[in-house]
Amino acid sequence: MSEQVKPAAAAVGEKPVRRVAKRGARARPSTEGRARKIETAGLVEHLGYLLRRAQINVFQDFRRTLEPLDIRPAQYSVLTVIQANPGLTQMALAHTLGIERSRLVHLLDALEARAFVQRVASKTDRRSHALHLTEEGEKAFAQIRALAQKHEKNVADKLGPRRRKELLRLLSIYAN
Repeated sequence: MSEQVKPAAAAVGEKPVRRVAKRGARARPSTEGRARKIETAGLVEHLGYLLRRAQINVFQDFRRTLEPLDIRPAQYSVLTVIQANPGLTQMALAHTLGIERSRLVHLLDALEARAFVQRVASKTDRRSHALHLTEEGEKAFAQIRALAQKHEKNVADKLGPRRRKELLRLLSIYAN
C-alpha cells in the first residue's frame, strides 16, 4: 500500500512532525469557504449536479444509520439481490447492479469473510458460481434490512410522502 507523508505543524525551532496518511485518505475540508456564501447558481441548473449532491446526502445518512452493522450501500445492494435471487451468478449480479466484475469480487470476498455470502460452484459451468446467503447472512440481513428501513424513513421524512413517491417515479426512468 502506498502512503503519502504529510508534514504536521511544529513549534518554532522544532523539526516538523511527519504524519502518515493512508493512500486515498481525504484531507479535511478547509474552513475558508464557510466564511462567505459561495455562489452555485450555475450548477443548480444541472440535473447531474443535483443528483450527485442528493446521492451524497442520502449515502451519508445510510452510512450513519447502518454504521453499527458496518454495511455500505453497495454491500446492502449485493445482499438484497442475492437474498431475493438465491443461486444468482456473479456475472448476472454484476450486470444487474452495474458493478464492474473486479469490484464485485472484492465486495463478495468481504461479505464471504463475514460469513454472509457463500459461493457455490455451478454444476453446469465450471467458470461460474451461484451466490447464496448463509444462515448467518440471513440473520444479519434481517437486522440490516431493519436499519435500511430506518434510513428510508429518514429520507422520506425530509421529502414528505408525496414528494418521495414522485421522486421515486421520476428516478425510476433512469433505473431501467
